[in-house]
Amino acid sequence: MFLSLALAGIGFSGLACASTNSTLTLTGSLTTSSGVLEIPKGASCACAKLAHAIPQGFILPGSQNYTTQATDSYWDIRADLSPACIVIPSTASQVSQAVRIIGTCQAKFAVRGGGHMNYPGANNIDAGVLIALSKLETIDVKSGSVDVGPGNNWYDVYSALEPYGRVCIGGRMKTIGVPGLSLIGGFHYFNNKYGYAMDNVISYDIVLGNGTLITVTRNAHSDLFWALKGGANNYGIVTRFELRTFEVPKVSTTIQVFNETFIPDFLSAVCEAAKLDYQDPIAAGMIATITYNATTKIPQGSVLGVQAGVSIPPSQFTNFTNIPAIERINNITTMKPWADTLDSPKQTMRVQFSHKTMKPDAKVLYSIYKAWKDSVDKIADIKGLYPTFVTNVISPSSIRVARTNGVGNVWGLEEEPLIIWQFSTGWDLAQDDLRMEAWSRQLTEHLHSINKELGIASEFIYMGDAGEWQDPYAGFPSENVDRMRNVRSVYDPAGVFSILSWGGFKLGL
Repeated sequence: MFLSLALAGIGFSGLACASTNSTLTLTGSLTTSSGVLEIPKGASCACAKLAHAIPQGFILPGSQNYTTQATDSYWDIRADLSPACIVIPSTASQVSQAVRIIGTCQAKFAVRGGGHMNYPGANNIDAGVLIALSKLETIDVKSGSVDVGPGNNWYDVYSALEPYGRVCIGGRMKTIGVPGLSLIGGFHYFNNKYGYAMDNVISYDIVLGNGTLITVTRNAHSDLFWALKGGANNYGIVTRFELRTFEVPKVSTTIQVFNETFIPDFLSAVCEAAKLDYQDPIAAGMIATITYNATTKIPQGSVLGVQAGVSIPPSQFTNFTNIPAIERINNITTMKPWADTLDSPKQTMRVQFSHKTMKPDAKVLYSIYKAWKDSVDKIADIKGLYPTFVTNVISPSSIRVARTNGVGNVWGLEEEPLIIWQFSTGWDLAQDDLRMEAWSRQLTEHLHSINKELGIASEFIYMGDAGEWQDPYAGFPSENVDRMRNVRSVYDPAGVFSILSWGGFKLGL
């Protein structure tokens, strides 16, 4: 029998195989560091069938590469779970086959692209089936676009485009995966000119809940084309993205670091950056953060800026360059070497995101920062505490792209400047998970309530920076959410990606 390998001692207990004319099932339980997990009938059925259908890409607990796929491939330790089995398709046809089997068996499953989403269960699963897309790593550079498989990270894509002097709108950190970022929105340095990653997808090859593989463009399945622009993992598994590319042979970069004295000026410069609104802007953007050492009580602000073209210092960051800095490095380079320095190491800590959005107001943003710093001091006893205050700007011109391209996206934002203020907090121990979520949630909601009273709050929530307790869809226009649900009912009437794949930010039933 195909599963007659030495299964004893690989993490299963009470394991049995049963076969009839057309059905082979795997039963038992899975022993993990957190306890014993019973394997549901659906997962047992699917794992057995997948082992037959895709034997070269099938992994059981205890097998070679199980740990690599189930834990090591994830950025956040909180995402480490224990699938009953893992399937690694090497073609879109195998993805289709896997989804059909999972649907037939009614098995719970998760899908992993780059493994960067830190919402526990968004891209991994306990005692279910994990579909890992790491073998779908084709990159085909074309004239004005590039075809990208979902197994790639953005550094792979930037590297492939480097010889052509072109870039695409993707992740700002090298290890972020292509599919997750492209399906939730996608912050990049050049949003202000070209819109978000989702706005620059020309076509999608996607496997639907019934296993059908279709190509989606603005002219073919146009309703689904719109819904995929920010609709996350509600509709299927994308096996190929065609991404628009732009000629940017050189970029000007700046790294600037500021001490606590100039943090008010730093946050004021962030607000001014959000307000910039040109009809034909120079492509430029940044990562702006404040780190705080709760032991030494020393905060530091930093901006990592990138501008298309040659300019030393980069002209679009004058408001930051005018602030006295501890360190300032300006350079002319290309996207590949710049991205190569911006790694987000995997499996180093547990990480909680939470954020809200506001209209630019430098005094209020500084008060939020001060409240955050004071609150961090109250949890300074947490082992491995690593708090970061992050700001992301949404400029009017970045929104204008979707409002004028004849397609739009699910965000439905108006052309106005906004700032996302985010708490990104790392720590070491699972025993502190609940405390950290409560701390982050309560502080975020309290400060947002003040902004609502001031009339400067926005309800927009960006999935990539959200805590698992937050609801991004509550900040979308209600008519967009209704339309998204209608699209889902057409393309996934059985609810495969709503009921069987439950992790991540779902539309709800």
